[in-house]
Amino acid sequence: MNPDITRMARSLYDWLWQHEFWLPPGITWQDMQESEDVHYPQPRDLLLSIPFALILVVIRCAFERGIALPLSSKLGVKDKQRPKAQPIPILETFYSTRCKNPEEGELISLAKRCDLPVRKVERWFRCRRNIDRPSLSKKFCEACWRFTFYMVSFFTGLAVLYDKPWLWDHRECWTGYPQQPLQPSLFWYYMLELSFYWSLVFTLPFDVKRKDFKEQIVHHAATIFLISFSYCANYIRIGTLVLVIHDASDCFLEPTKIFNYMKWKKTCDSLFMIFSAVFLISRLVVFPYTVLYNTYYYSMEIFQPFFGYYFVNALLIILQLLHVFWSCLIIHMVYKFILQGTMEKDMRSDTEESDKDEEREKIREKEKNGITYFSNVTSNNYMQRNGSEPLNNRTHLTNGHVKER
Repeated sequence: MNPDITRMARSLYDWLWQHEFWLPPGITWQDMQESEDVHYPQPRDLLLSIPFALILVVIRCAFERGIALPLSSKLGVKDKQRPKAQPIPILETFYSTRCKNPEEGELISLAKRCDLPVRKVERWFRCRRNIDRPSLSKKFCEACWRFTFYMVSFFTGLAVLYDKPWLWDHRECWTGYPQQPLQPSLFWYYMLELSFYWSLVFTLPFDVKRKDFKEQIVHHAATIFLISFSYCANYIRIGTLVLVIHDASDCFLEPTKIFNYMKWKKTCDSLFMIFSAVFLISRLVVFPYTVLYNTYYYSMEIFQPFFGYYFVNALLIILQLLHVFWSCLIIHMVYKFILQGTMEKDMRSDTEESDKDEEREKIREKEKNGITYFSNVTSNNYMQRNGSEPLNNRTHLTNGHVKER
């Protein structure tokens, strides 16, 4: 390797791991040396999450095929029979290489090239998009897997933390910081959560693509970064509280989706109300007091502010802003439910764009047919009242005269 590149990489490494960035004033990396009995978090440990994530992907595939899919058929989750799009090479090439939802000008151009009506080309693209849409059973299997994992991770977190002093006395999160030995149970709990989010990144191309697909990528990346940073900086105690608080509401979100796919409307609505209550309480009440107040005030009793202190608080505040954003959406849906007595569709998840296109197209056709019918009826009635016959009962000749049929 080029010596200059090696020297630059070494300089970057030394700059990144300055103890002033990661540790409180007066503490250096020499103070964090391990011994036979005392172990501290090491950044290299995070590499284990990659193979563990691949193992989770394998377990997920086996779970969905062997358990979730047969369960969906027994519970009556049926996929829609979608008509196949007529094979038209020009449209298929455009769909695969250019765009799946062409603009009006592109539709007109394609219609001319294929010698087809614009409406037929538009319907072809809608039909083609429907084929690529995930089936209801696929959504069901994905929700079952996530529900299973969130339940396992939530109760694992409770089992790991129930006898830990910082779960009950939040000041204990900072006792002895940063020289807090890493316990095996905390290490494996962290690896479980980090591996799961890595597995979600690996399966993103194959998972159900919702309208917030880009936001999902950002969310997964931010979560992996937060977990990794808290591990390297030994914020594990506060990190475990964050993970448990988030898993609490996720345990109710996924079964809400499951019952929605099963068409159990009342059960779905009830679970959504429970999820809303747990989400709002855990994210707007418990999280600010247990985490934000804890990191901002209680930590100051132990050490003076440093870069890591400001950085982790900034990340947690950004996380809280996301909580507020999602809480506003949930409150809006609950408000609609109270007024209308029916649950509004999830704004982000399972209403694909092609569904809306199809509904909009049907409405346009109904309106058009209704206007045509109304126009025919009114014109015929008018003519009959005035002693004339409807136009469709008369034949026009080329010289402009009218001949009765």
